[in-house]
Amino acid sequence: MIERSAPIRSISFIGLGLIGMSMLKAIKHSPLSIKSNILFQGFDPNFTDCDQSRVKGLGLDLFVKNKEELYSADLIILAAPVKVNISLLEEIKLLAHPSTLVSDVSSTKSLIAKKACELKLPFVGMHPMAGKEQQGYHQSHEELLKGQRIILCDDKSLLSGKKGKFLIELLHSAGCSTVCMTPDEHDRVIAKISHLPQLLSTLLMVYCEESITKSGPGFATFTRLAGSSWAIWKDIIATNSDNIADELERFSAEVAKLSREVRERDLDPLESRFSDANTLYQTLKEMNKQ
Repeated sequence: MIERSAPIRSISFIGLGLIGMSMLKAIKHSPLSIKSNILFQGFDPNFTDCDQSRVKGLGLDLFVKNKEELYSADLIILAAPVKVNISLLEEIKLLAHPSTLVSDVSSTKSLIAKKACELKLPFVGMHPMAGKEQQGYHQSHEELLKGQRIILCDDKSLLSGKKGKFLIELLHSAGCSTVCMTPDEHDRVIAKISHLPQLLSTLLMVYCEESITKSGPGFATFTRLAGSSWAIWKDIIATNSDNIADELERFSAEVAKLSREVRERDLDPLESRFSDANTLYQTLKEMNKQ
């Protein structure tokens, strides 16, 4: 029997790739989800009949093509590329119940939150701080999210309501931690700690093209993100271009300063950089153990 007291008894995932399926698995196998007997349904326009069968074996209860049925869930999680997610909001406004909570797992938040606000949709943005350079549901795993932070963006205090509180409880039950910030703050922060590293990794790989056959494991570790798909990053860059460009310019200034220190053999500031970086690295390691 369904736990009638649970504010969220059904969840629809639109987009069943790496993050969508990993989140579905993590939530479905959580103690709170099992206790609440939540129904997990979803849709992906790129799926073949074979793909549909496989994701059902991975935890999806129903693959739903009918839009009204798909949007009838208590919670809708948009897990397609961000521009697709934004475009789906109009359709959700028309077909979903007004009380349906809408969320997404996009890497940018300002534009989708603005659109949801214009449509007066109850929207809470989510960004799981996890991923791989490989994509697709076949790469998904609930452990990808376990122990990781999920950023929540809520401009309307929806997280203090019944569904919002239950969503947070679900994420915690799945082994995730949560942190809240505004959509604009999210996009500024993520431009620095996610989008900048991706572009630096990409640039370094191409810059070192003629020398990569002579490289070692350190280079491979640093450039791991260079394997990321442009199909995913195209929308991310397009929807956060100003923040990313700002961070690239600031970082370029730091690189220029570093170059001068190296050329002039100014070892004291270089030693300070190494010392600070070592300390911060240990801090990061300790954070990721929690």
